[in-house]
Amino acid sequence: MPATNKTWHIQHRALAHQADKTKRYICPAETNPHLATLLSFPSRRSTLPELHAKTSNEIISLAAAIAAFEPVRLHTRPEDIPQAQALLDKQTTLPAQHRASITIVPAPTNHCWIRDTGPVYVRSADAADKTRYAIDFHFCEWGHKTTERIYGANVSSVAAKALENSPQYAEWPIMDDEAMRENTALAEAVLDIENANVDTVMDAVVRVQTDIRLEGGGIEVDGEGTFMATESSIIGDARNPGLGKTEIEAELGRLLGVSTFIWFPGRVGLDVTDVHVDAEARFVRPGVVVVCRPHEKAEKPDPSCVEGDVAGEEETPAVSYVNFYFVNGGLVIPAFGDAEADMKAFEMFKSLVPEREVRQVEVNALPRTGGVLHCVTQQVV
Repeated sequence: MPATNKTWHIQHRALAHQADKTKRYICPAETNPHLATLLSFPSRRSTLPELHAKTSNEIISLAAAIAAFEPVRLHTRPEDIPQAQALLDKQTTLPAQHRASITIVPAPTNHCWIRDTGPVYVRSADAADKTRYAIDFHFCEWGHKTTERIYGANVSSVAAKALENSPQYAEWPIMDDEAMRENTALAEAVLDIENANVDTVMDAVVRVQTDIRLEGGGIEVDGEGTFMATESSIIGDARNPGLGKTEIEAELGRLLGVSTFIWFPGRVGLDVTDVHVDAEARFVRPGVVVVCRPHEKAEKPDPSCVEGDVAGEEETPAVSYVNFYFVNGGLVIPAFGDAEADMKAFEMFKSLVPEREVRQVEVNALPRTGGVLHCVTQQVV
């Protein structure tokens, strides 16, 4: 379908800004006001057969929780819209005004991990520039880890054989080359969809391109110039061949408005992300950081509450309370089924952000496939 005149002008206005590699931006802290939250409904290609239904339900439950605070844009493949709508309709306790805040957006999405696949919204460092911007980091399957197998974990040969023998696996679509191209292009697609629906040119979002490749879950900023990340998830040939830390810091300083870099070593191959910082350490506010600690030290739930027996799922589930998500006036945190630890986390965050309403969303499938709440959300500013 040809672009409308409005869409044509919006897109070409954006293109006029893309070539400027000297322009500087600032990435606001997640605690800043949002226009909306992006979510992505999982396609069958991106999940294990046995976990698809649970993953879908958890995304819908999260959408319902966030809708109490701000609008939600649930990006969904056209063929999956009936399922997503049916699950939303089952949210019988969701007030009508909150239900109206959730919009299902047809989009070529596969992974539910829109924090990594989608755009990262920023603003101009020039206060006089009121244009909206978002960075496209050109998602590359966490350093090209997704193979022809279902989920993309580097599964063991035993798990791979078990997957092939699964009754559901033979009929299950794989993450093929076409799907991976969709994943790489998703940030651009999300912005094109948003721009095609804005009322005025001033509401449009300009897509900022960069040669740096990373995922949104791999970076953490306080909005005042401080940045945290693991070296393992950004620096190296898997994502940024030929680029050293100095070059990467220069470009990220320009894109995110940061000058203080805190790097943790991380570990390549420990998980599919090579250890994203959003599962390890997060800013609550400038100067205040919460850190994930082992269960034995009481800041992490008992992993046995989440672990399953599905071949191909993560050997160590992503059970991290710091993988939370700030919303307008609130904070949404995970609950893993460890009643004592879940309550301790709830009380801790209530004390850390007394000005916000803290809500918990129960998760089981998401941690078993590699992430929690922050990994599946992205704020729109």
